[in-house]
Amino acid sequence: MNILVRMPNWIGDLVMATSVLADLRKHFPEASITAMCRKPLCELLEQEEAIDELFCFTKPESSFARRQEKRDLLAKVEAGKFDVGILLTNSFSSAWWFWQGGVKRRIGFSMHWRRWLLTDPLPLPRKKIHHVDLYKKTLEPLGIPLSTTAPRLFVSEKEVHEAKQLLSQRGYVEGKFLIGINPGAAYGSAKCWPPERFRELAQELLKEGVFLLFFGDLSTDALVKEICRGLPEQVMDLAGVTRLRELACLIKECDVLVTNDSGPMHIGAAFGVPLVALFGSTDPELTGPYGQEEAVVRKPVSCSPCFKRVCPIDFPCMKEITVEMVVKRVRAQLKASHV
Repeated sequence: MNILVRMPNWIGDLVMATSVLADLRKHFPEASITAMCRKPLCELLEQEEAIDELFCFTKPESSFARRQEKRDLLAKVEAGKFDVGILLTNSFSSAWWFWQGGVKRRIGFSMHWRRWLLTDPLPLPRKKIHHVDLYKKTLEPLGIPLSTTAPRLFVSEKEVHEAKQLLSQRGYVEGKFLIGINPGAAYGSAKCWPPERFRELAQELLKEGVFLLFFGDLSTDALVKEICRGLPEQVMDLAGVTRLRELACLIKECDVLVTNDSGPMHIGAAFGVPLVALFGSTDPELTGPYGQEEAVVRKPVSCSPCFKRVCPIDFPCMKEITVEMVVKRVRAQLKASHV
């Protein structure tokens, strides 16, 4: 069997969906499995053991590029002669590619008027379900029951060695506790603990002789620099300077990762890094760190979860999370993981 899996378009969703690849390989060990994924997210799957091929593509920026990209995408899908296509995206266009490309069996949720493009249209579950398990529901038409398989990522020994070298160059002393801090989130500011709280957290943790490693992309570079301004050399700012695979390796090296609901949070969970996951506008029952439910720090308020990008009021869900609460949780995670 020749299987094509259209992977999600966000870092966290992509990581959560890796359990689908693992379950496919377990149940169809002789199948040829291709993961179709946007650049640069596909970097995270370069070492994925469950797939035979990684089909990377770029979202076109211009109308001319879009026409050429469509032709290239369609030719690639047609050439694959896929028996089964699993859609982990809910867009009309992704289903259209599978239909136009001659994928024989097309499985996905029947959303956005695409039901007629699918051979196996699935209804969205009515009850609340974690996104990891939601993705796994697409395997039920293939006779694969809902599993307990957790998301996972693979990195090479060489990549880990290079990450350790980078830390050493930045002044990290091996043997000291390394705490990662991710103050951003792609969806919007409503998912983010206030930056002044992250700065206070850093100042408190530094009193305990730890090293702090701040993560972020180019969009949060200025935010991270403001948080780190004037802090001592034990604070390393790597916002905007790492590729995704470098980011993954650095997160893997952390003793604890403090993070908003974000892609780096799910990367940490996939590696089993102890987390302190701060939740406000989103729902940990849907997108919390899989297998680390106890890592969630949340203060329930009447308007949460609202799933808004920007808080329209006084941000109570995040402001109710104090620095003392987070410091206490970091200490507990360090103690539990180094008993």
